[in-house]
Amino acid sequence: MSNSEPRQDQGIEYLPLKSFTEKAYLDYSMYVILDRALPNIGDGMKPVQRRIIYAMSELGLSASAKFKKSARTVGDVLGKFHPHGDSACYEAMVLMAQSFSTRYRYVDGQGNWGSPDDPKSFAAMRYTESRLAPYAELLLSEVSQGTVAWVPNFDGTLEEPAVLPARVPNVLLNGATGIAVGMATDIPPHNMREVVSACIRLLEDPKADLTALLEHVQGPDYPTEAEIITPRAEIRKMYETGGGSIRMRAVYEREEGDIIITALPHQVSGAKVLEQIAAQMTAKKLPMVEDLRDESDHENPTRLVVTPRSNRVDIEGLMSHLFATTDLERTYRVNFNLIGIDGRPQVKNLRQIVQEWLEFRTETVRRRLQHRLDKVNRRLHLLEGLLVAFLNIDEVIHIIRTEDEPKPVLMKRFELSEAQTDYILDTKLRQLARLEEMKIRAEQEALAKERDNLEKTLKSKQRMKTLIRNELTADAEKYGDARRSPIVAREAAEAMSETDLAPAEPVTVVLSEKGWVRSAKGHDIDPISLNYKSGDGFLSAARGKSNQLAVFIDSTGRCYALPAHSLPSARGQGEPLTGRVSPPPGATFVAVMMGNDDDRYLLASDAGYGFVAKLGDLIAKNKNGKAILNVPKGARVLPPVPVKEVESDVVSAITTEGRMLVFPLSELPALSKGKGNKIISIPSARVANREEYVVAINAVPEGEKLTLYCGQRHTSLKRADLEHYHGERGRRGNKLPRGFQKVDRTEVA
Repeated sequence: MSNSEPRQDQGIEYLPLKSFTEKAYLDYSMYVILDRALPNIGDGMKPVQRRIIYAMSELGLSASAKFKKSARTVGDVLGKFHPHGDSACYEAMVLMAQSFSTRYRYVDGQGNWGSPDDPKSFAAMRYTESRLAPYAELLLSEVSQGTVAWVPNFDGTLEEPAVLPARVPNVLLNGATGIAVGMATDIPPHNMREVVSACIRLLEDPKADLTALLEHVQGPDYPTEAEIITPRAEIRKMYETGGGSIRMRAVYEREEGDIIITALPHQVSGAKVLEQIAAQMTAKKLPMVEDLRDESDHENPTRLVVTPRSNRVDIEGLMSHLFATTDLERTYRVNFNLIGIDGRPQVKNLRQIVQEWLEFRTETVRRRLQHRLDKVNRRLHLLEGLLVAFLNIDEVIHIIRTEDEPKPVLMKRFELSEAQTDYILDTKLRQLARLEEMKIRAEQEALAKERDNLEKTLKSKQRMKTLIRNELTADAEKYGDARRSPIVAREAAEAMSETDLAPAEPVTVVLSEKGWVRSAKGHDIDPISLNYKSGDGFLSAARGKSNQLAVFIDSTGRCYALPAHSLPSARGQGEPLTGRVSPPPGATFVAVMMGNDDDRYLLASDAGYGFVAKLGDLIAKNKNGKAILNVPKGARVLPPVPVKEVESDVVSAITTEGRMLVFPLSELPALSKGKGNKIISIPSARVANREEYVVAINAVPEGEKLTLYCGQRHTSLKRADLEHYHGERGRRGNKLPRGFQKVDRTEVA
């Protein structure tokens, strides 16, 4: 249909589809925002909650009444005020009755109303019984005192309160959550005493700023003893902007070596937390935990037991990991979006909320006092006429008996109003006979005194403030309680790395000549005797622990790191290392290293250059590795040499020409990458043509021997024997004895 103007034809209205859909969706959006999802600043309730509370009060289900079936309440709510689904209505009622979901409960339930482990495990409404909780009195006590605006229900047959006259700022005390169209609300619960104290502060000092209010309101207060670990600065910003987040963390204690979790974050299930921890244990990602138990009961609503594998386990590190990887720590979104006293949704900061609620409360109290004043004046007016009738009882009776229309006669004779005359005529004769002037005058005196006080309060802002303050103080004293969620400064939780979580078992990582890798349990394995593929053989092995990284170096000087526990078992022939890492084309693997990050290795090329590096600096986090050793043209990478003591070890370098140079290891630099310094002098042209190069390099500690292997012959040299080959770093070195100038390999022992 074209976008023409609306027109009517034979009683049918025609609208452009665009205009109709826009209006329909806008109407729906406003309905969801104003009449379903967002709370009102006055009573802090959404319509369904308000209707449940009001319907229960109409049924006479006060805190002192007998319990009634919940189905009766839900039926009244749906039939009279809330034409929606019964399951949704009952679920809203359940949340209002659960002490672990609502900070100050509205409904007192009897029967199965769910549990913290499974809040939706509540029984059907035909089985449970309910009545209003004492706290609901703060919302309902002034409903009949002229304080609320009444609106028709959905079918216009009844009236319901638009907003309940809350005596306390319930919008902050119990909070609210809701998703509307294009907006949402997440208001956390707060402590009544703190919020009331802030209200009184702003009431007495209208110029008080947010800083002054935060002296009273420390932060949200959930219905759980778990800690709020959000920094104070972030909490302040949240109250300043009306949005942010709150982070809660479980509370634990030590008991005979076990970890006892005694409080969980808001709406976190203990069963789910145990399931999350158990899943990590099953996946062998939590080797430091031996057992889990749930010992929760009526005396201890939350008691989750985590048993460490030994007393050497770092408890703080373990709990930090669990906080980071399970629901033991949880973040809650905060969005102070609500309907203000102007009827419009808006995100407000803490000061705006308290200020607007005080305006709402002041108007409510004014209407209550005015309603009472009107009743007092009406009663005084009637008593004045009744006193005239008592003082002239005989004449009044005579007029009533003799006149056909006694009403106008009485009004004219005694100058009475119509209301006074009707009251006298409606009074039974036997009551007139018992009337006493003293009683009438006593009631008049008491009412006159009350009227004067009401008029003074209504005319005086200070009296009004004092009345509101006294009522707030009394309500906080009666219904308030101590803070449940402590606000504590804690460090951020950090999950353990994959290597930290792996069990620390001794392993030997074996690398073959063709670049196949495998991991054998224990250190007593002989890697040379393992079974290798045809044409392949042993190249290098490193001993360490399964929770450490195996670091590989290739012929281009690049290093790669893999978790040792992730490598294939030595029962087979392993797998190609190129399936895990991506070395440059043509590169081959030279050696494997293992140890702690602070362990030092001597890295060198057979061109005679090298340096000392920490193992931690060789670790690469990606498949492409990390360039560590710069290799001169024509040179090759030598297998890295472990270093014990940089200050006392000596370097021995042997070339293919049978020359050996020995000098202190401390003369080599400690680098994280590079070419290094010259260890032994070899002409670069001879290196490029492979005429001469370093065949073996070692770091010899104090008290150990260097063994040279030359074919079938070998010789062992003590540190004292090496003095003959000592020289300045970078020199050519001295010739080895005949028969030992063609060194195949060396060994330090």
